[in-house]
Amino acid sequence: MIQPMEFTRDNALRTRMWVTMLLLGALYGFFVYIALLASPFLLIIVVGLVLFQFSASDRMVLASMKAKVVTPEEAPKLHAMVDRLVQGAGIPKPKVAISEMTVPNAFATGRSQKHAAVAVTTGLLKTLNDDEVEAVLAHEISHIRTKDVVVMTYASFFLIVAATLSTWLMFSAMFGGMGRSRQGGGGHSAILVALLVTLLVRFIGGMLVATISRYREFSADRGAAQLTRRPMHLASALEKIAGTLIKVPTDDLRKAESMNAFFIMPAVGNGLASLFSTHPAMEKRIARLRQLEEEMAFLR
Repeated sequence: MIQPMEFTRDNALRTRMWVTMLLLGALYGFFVYIALLASPFLLIIVVGLVLFQFSASDRMVLASMKAKVVTPEEAPKLHAMVDRLVQGAGIPKPKVAISEMTVPNAFATGRSQKHAAVAVTTGLLKTLNDDEVEAVLAHEISHIRTKDVVVMTYASFFLIVAATLSTWLMFSAMFGGMGRSRQGGGGHSAILVALLVTLLVRFIGGMLVATISRYREFSADRGAAQLTRRPMHLASALEKIAGTLIKVPTDDLRKAESMNAFFIMPAVGNGLASLFSTHPAMEKRIARLRQLEEEMAFLR
């Protein structure tokens, strides 16, 4: 049996995750407070969505990407790769899924290491060779090992809750609102305030999620290099994915855009601005992988 590898402890990533979650917690605490002022019924909706997300987050992400969990009999090569990598990483084996998408990409999700899933698209399997696919899987498994995928899963779904509620509140405000006060529409004013707060939560929360996402990609790249001992396999995979993405139909890319923070590479660019970019520039990632290759070659 392969013994788990000794990984360099990424204290910077752990610090960033804790700070991000504390800030998000404060932000969402304020959000819940405003929701309570607007309407007790609105607070019930928020709590219900959060509890549902806690129990079904991994399944929701897989469903949103039309990813089907596959057995070792259905995808023996893929399972064999994951088996080797999780033994090296020293974590429980996640579910293995394949998404029927032309966009070449991969992602990991889950509310814990024991309830995680790693998925690849059919477009990725057609684009990369076996060494490159294994390097991509190593990247995703590194996300699970450091537990940053858990942080991203919760943070991203809080944003989904805020987006859902902002849409609902907008229609509520447009068509008279719920709980409107008989004494002059005080309830309606509260709903407008709650709507503004949800939009603020989406803006600030999106910026915080993008900040942690950019750094965690560097960390997962390093973890993948340590798992496979071949950093340039991942560099080659990133270059091929980037080269293929420009040929994928725009509609297909747009369908996958909401999952940018989870993907190994964003489906649509790097965001509208650097503050909301979920990934560092590919050139920077490859430069760091080349540096790791040189360091590992020196130690061989």
